[in-house]
Amino acid sequence: MTRSYFFENIRILKGSKSTLKEEAVLIKDGVIKSFGKKAIQNAKLLAIKPQKAKHMLLAPCLVDPHSFLESPFSGKEENIYSLFKKATFAGYGQLGILPRSNLWRDQIESIISLNAIKSDVFIHLWGGFSLGGQGITLSKHTSLLQNGAIGLSDDDFIPPIDLLKQGFLLGEMGNSPVLLAPRDKSLQAGGISRQSVETLRAGLPPDPIESEILPLIQLLELHKQYPDISLRLMNISTAEGVAILKNAYSTPMATVLWWHLVSDNSSLSPFDIGWSVTPSLGSPKDRASLIKGLEDNVLTAISVHSTPTDDSETRRPVIKRKKGISGFNLVLPLLWDQLVKKSGWKVEKLWEKISFGPSRLLNKAEEKLSLNSNRWLLFDPEKEWVQSNEEHHLTTATNQPIKDKKIYGKVIDCGLIN
Repeated sequence: MTRSYFFENIRILKGSKSTLKEEAVLIKDGVIKSFGKKAIQNAKLLAIKPQKAKHMLLAPCLVDPHSFLESPFSGKEENIYSLFKKATFAGYGQLGILPRSNLWRDQIESIISLNAIKSDVFIHLWGGFSLGGQGITLSKHTSLLQNGAIGLSDDDFIPPIDLLKQGFLLGEMGNSPVLLAPRDKSLQAGGISRQSVETLRAGLPPDPIESEILPLIQLLELHKQYPDISLRLMNISTAEGVAILKNAYSTPMATVLWWHLVSDNSSLSPFDIGWSVTPSLGSPKDRASLIKGLEDNVLTAISVHSTPTDDSETRRPVIKRKKGISGFNLVLPLLWDQLVKKSGWKVEKLWEKISFGPSRLLNKAEEKLSLNSNRWLLFDPEKEWVQSNEEHHLTTATNQPIKDKKIYGKVIDCGLIN
């Protein structure tokens, strides 16, 4: 892969305070050296010929507010090193990692050991709100945050309200974010997807919208009672959820799973990879409402929420299969198709939701293009390719949707790739 580029006229988005414009840029050995007239002058001095930019875009790295890494050092489907590689080939420069793990990240040792790994990809570790994610006993919030956790979270479901009140009353998290999922496992009752014709025909148990709506209302009420807590909401998934947030007394930052923006339970077979995810896949109305929620800034950020599984898990019947999908490399191409091409979004708006907004949700500095920096990605929205497990930027995770089909749009390069 070429590590040096000189474009005389390429679309460039430098950061959240800038607008998209065409400009010259010189990148040498993976590092941005100059923009504009200076880039043209330096390229002439170095006798570097310009390359054709065509439809390409140079922009800051992407940010994922939350994904899973359950076996960071021994995972067959994913480990910390394969995750770094996978992320950089998809243009991601920052990753929020949820606490669920074979060694649940509710102890400082698990936080310290992962934070000790050096990489240009910044990992932000969510510490466990409760011990073992069991929702019974509070973890040691102060110790986790003092030893490198960026905030507190639990799992894909809401902890008991009484335990949340205990934690909020103690307030040991200070200004650190608390990321919670408005999902009630008991109300979901094993449901696979929101009720639809496809769900009923397949004889699969539906997931009622109440499994999201009721805990969402509870969390918003807690937000009113404890306004100093930096509450974050994980993966809103229903039209009703968006409406409740829009009319809330005070709206916390909230994420939406990228897959819910490009698919719904009318566009897939119940046996396709991507049908069984958490939160459950909704209707076309849900998908349209989620996109509108992003447009109206009711929803802050788009999450990858990667949950990689190996072939033995993927081959299980849908009712027994672990929920979730992986595929960092699909996120930008499919979101570009849905939001820029079909919904008419500006590039600036898309980057607000997949880079700048996620950074703010994590309380971290935003990504931006800077001189002498390798934190950039090069995206070609017209590049045609086919998703397969053999591509070098993928892991052995097999729960990647849209396999062996043509996809348009691809990250051509990223300065973080080693």
